[in-house]
Amino acid sequence: MSDVKAVKDLVKKYNALKAEIGKVIIGQQEAVNFTLLSILCGGHSLLVGVPGLAKTLLVNTVSDALGLNFKRIQFTPDLMPSDILGSEILDENRHFKFIKGPVFSNIILADEINRTPPKTQAALLEAMQERSVTVSGNHYKLDLPFFVLATQNPIEQEGTYPLPEAQLDRFMFSIFLEYPSFEEEVAVVKSTTSLNNPTITPLFSSEEIVEVQKLIRKIPVADNVIEYAVSLVGKTRPKSKEAAELVKSYLDWGAGPRASQNLILAAKAHAAVNGKFSPDIEDVKAVAIPILSHRIVKNYKAEAEGITISDIVKSLL
Repeated sequence: MSDVKAVKDLVKKYNALKAEIGKVIIGQQEAVNFTLLSILCGGHSLLVGVPGLAKTLLVNTVSDALGLNFKRIQFTPDLMPSDILGSEILDENRHFKFIKGPVFSNIILADEINRTPPKTQAALLEAMQERSVTVSGNHYKLDLPFFVLATQNPIEQEGTYPLPEAQLDRFMFSIFLEYPSFEEEVAVVKSTTSLNNPTITPLFSSEEIVEVQKLIRKIPVADNVIEYAVSLVGKTRPKSKEAAELVKSYLDWGAGPRASQNLILAAKAHAAVNGKFSPDIEDVKAVAIPILSHRIVKNYKAEAEGITISDIVKSLL
């Protein structure tokens, strides 16, 4: 099948996929779009929102619609790395046998990831980056596709362990879920307080998702688009020559090269699902806020003046 036909087919399946997810998830269009884009790129996402905004339901529905294996890990202060990765036990023949943990699945929901200590958070790092885990010196490959979709509550910070910058950088998108509009909330209440129980039809297989990921990497990108993405990331670094005054005043730390890579990958996916055969600067702008917002660190002055990270990114765009 030609790549042109593959992109056209992807547009149809993507729209059907969104319609399928829309049977359960009302509103939250942006969150659905970015979650699906990260999966098509093979990236991970961090969903940030107050309780009750359907973060867990969204991940569950996406995994059903994609026909993938799904495991949920509830992150708590007493969770150990072996609870995620698995552990070795002695079988009846006195041989060590590895029992796989929940990380051996296609989609992992890391629920309230900041409630567990850094030692356990770090257990996910190798899995997210290398798509493999090492237990007792033995190396185990994870099944592809593999995604971590983590959730985090932005308001209740007591008893939490903020994710280190190195781990935040592993997430392709940081997706902020907003409160629904009045009409959306009315529709949510109607659908969730009745016997209405929509069934989700799986539209992809794991092999098809891996093929789509390869297709997106094949999409050509013009040099000026790559240069725009790299210069946009460069502008977030307070010590660089390109940095705007706003950045020098309000940021402590800018985004690294992984942000540039993710901007281009996500722009390719954004172009493909909108029926374009090559991304342009508008595609980079469309994905910039959720890619950059968790990679830049604002200073006390920004905090005191109520300047948000998305204000800064919007001004750079």
